[in-house]
Amino acid sequence: MPAGALAPLTSIEAPPRLPAAPQPPMPPRFRPRFVAPLVIFVLVLGLGAGWLIRQDSLTLDPAEVQKLAGPSVVRVLATTCEGTGIASGVLLENGLVLTASSAIKQPMSVALQTTTGEVRRANVLGRSQDGVAVLRMIGQLDAPKAQLAPKDPPDAAERAVVAFIANGLQTIQLLGPAKDPKPLSSVLNATKLGAPVLDGSGRVVGLITGDTVPAATVVPVGKLREYASTGQPGITPEPGGGCARSRGPQLPIVPELTVANTPLAGEVQKLLGDYLTMTNRHDFAALRTLYSAQLAKNLPEARDREHHQTSYLFGARIIEVTETGEYVNARMTFTVLFSPNSTGAQGQTCNRLDNRYRLVRERGKLLVDTATAVQRARGCD
Repeated sequence: MPAGALAPLTSIEAPPRLPAAPQPPMPPRFRPRFVAPLVIFVLVLGLGAGWLIRQDSLTLDPAEVQKLAGPSVVRVLATTCEGTGIASGVLLENGLVLTASSAIKQPMSVALQTTTGEVRRANVLGRSQDGVAVLRMIGQLDAPKAQLAPKDPPDAAERAVVAFIANGLQTIQLLGPAKDPKPLSSVLNATKLGAPVLDGSGRVVGLITGDTVPAATVVPVGKLREYASTGQPGITPEPGGGCARSRGPQLPIVPELTVANTPLAGEVQKLLGDYLTMTNRHDFAALRTLYSAQLAKNLPEARDREHHQTSYLFGARIIEVTETGEYVNARMTFTVLFSPNSTGAQGQTCNRLDNRYRLVRERGKLLVDTATAVQRARGCD
């Protein structure tokens, strides 16, 4: 038998049984049958309450998190030499924005767009080896700023991703806890790269980076605090674009229709959406198929190319559609990014435009005939 072990008592080795000592009488109102249920109730209530508290701290309310953090999550749009230029990002104090560096490689111009449609230019301060880009917004913005969590969340705590999808709508999806996360590819698309990972209080606990969705990873909040601190340690400058032609995102553009959705308005929306999309893709030969015979004659393809070889158009809204005789008039507002060395830039890289398009029907098809400015272009700052 091991030293220190207690041997079981046998009937021979059992000590003699002594008379039981007299017990004091029980209080008249104390009954054993009430004790067991009370103890069980206290144990269940206590343990259950503690379990619920722990569970509440680890779970997450998606609607509440998006309400708290959504206004600080922005779209990042850029014209770049590589033609990437779209991601999500998160706005911090002091005008800093964290996003995925894959979206702003060799940038010509960069802008941020909020959930309310406000647009501001941004300068690229640099990027880290793990794929985080640090931007600084130009100008002021009243949008709320995100908070970086003081430390990593518990491994069992639920996390969420707030990001923008291709059509510009913001969404939230659960990512799962760090100890059992969902595959990033199941909650991402390319426009969600650069999105923040959030805890149940809406604080940033990570940032999604990567050149592609299959290569995406989460950079932890400890690293983000370094990159967002004074001096941005670990951030190296991103070379500016030196190409003659830069492009923005190549996704199709569908202008928002703010007038009655009549058949005519739908036809105008399709035409101007194709116009914006082909301009962004710099498909100037295809663009000419949307022009009237008169406009195609007056606007050579070479001049079209010269005017738009670095531009990216987004945030379009059709605010007027009227028909007068043989013409249809459509008024559209939108934002355009362009390089500082583009024709007529005059040191600007982002303008808000308000144009009226005169459309004409030729061979049964609605086409762009002329375009005139309703108001002078305004800077994005």
